[in-house]
Amino acid sequence: MMQRELKGPGPLLTPYGTLADIGWARQPVLDCNLENCSFYKNFKFWQPMRIKTWDYYAITTPTHFFSFTISDIGYLGSIFAYVIDFAKNECHEETLTIPFAKGVSLPRNSTSGESIFDNGKVRLHYSFLNGKRIVNVRWQDFFNGDLIADLAIEQPPEHESMVITIPIDTHRFYYNRKINSMRTKGSITFQGQKFEMDPANCFANLDWGRGVWEYNSFWVWSGASGLLQDGRRIGLNMGFGFGDTSEATENCIILDGVIHKLGKIDYTYNDKDFKQPWTMKSEDGRLDLVFSPTFERVAKTDALLIRSEVHQTFGPYNGYVITDSGEKLEIKGLIGWTEEHNARW
Repeated sequence: MMQRELKGPGPLLTPYGTLADIGWARQPVLDCNLENCSFYKNFKFWQPMRIKTWDYYAITTPTHFFSFTISDIGYLGSIFAYVIDFAKNECHEETLTIPFAKGVSLPRNSTSGESIFDNGKVRLHYSFLNGKRIVNVRWQDFFNGDLIADLAIEQPPEHESMVITIPIDTHRFYYNRKINSMRTKGSITFQGQKFEMDPANCFANLDWGRGVWEYNSFWVWSGASGLLQDGRRIGLNMGFGFGDTSEATENCIILDGVIHKLGKIDYTYNDKDFKQPWTMKSEDGRLDLVFSPTFERVAKTDALLIRSEVHQTFGPYNGYVITDSGEKLEIKGLIGWTEEHNARW
């Protein structure tokens, strides 16, 4: 299939609210001018309610998975954090739902600015400065104590990311940047225990999303950040289920910070039992993986017009991937995740 690489620079949206360009890139090359959104000719006051924006950080360590999110889905803000203990197969999650996203501030682009939420009890603050993404979290009474994170996530200029800009319909679209396998320093305190982040084996992912979605939406997203047997950093980013991916998918591998682009990937999994093995195979034979879940996180929201159901599973990937240069990489026990998400939002 065609994989059209964006050239840029330029605007994300034309003055008419349609995408100015469609494709993928290794770095963000489009200005996220959401003020040009135009999809309700007779109800323009409703347009801001349909724009979805979020910054989702995930930290994979040898023992835990930590995640922190600030999001604004138009008529609501959703602030959440969760911690997964791999050894105990336990998850603790807390979520705040904020009417009209009051107090949520997210930046125009992923290359600068601050992401902030602070209600006095819960504070999340993200920034990007001098090649580092700074994540500070203070969540009182999270679970048997406060959740505290002070992280410095390394993102040097040469570190590539998976950027896609795709249409969903004429005036709906998805603009997304995923930065994978970033070395992480700092600490996270949970249940009174302080976990020091070792950049040799602790890695961060950022899922930075902006767009206008259909009311009924569905997607599958899979990822991982870790090390190959020879010590090189390896990341996976795969998915399907939303928008028109005829000119670009989000599928890739990331080897020591360099994107190796993949086309369509076929999934096989049991949506009645998400803990059964998943298989992922690319049409060109460059990826063949089996994902074996050991833990399932389920997050459900059902509030009249808004509904969300996420089944996010964690476990090891095994198989192989082939780089752009033809090198075959054996994937053995790489811990990651895959999720199915159905939303009415």
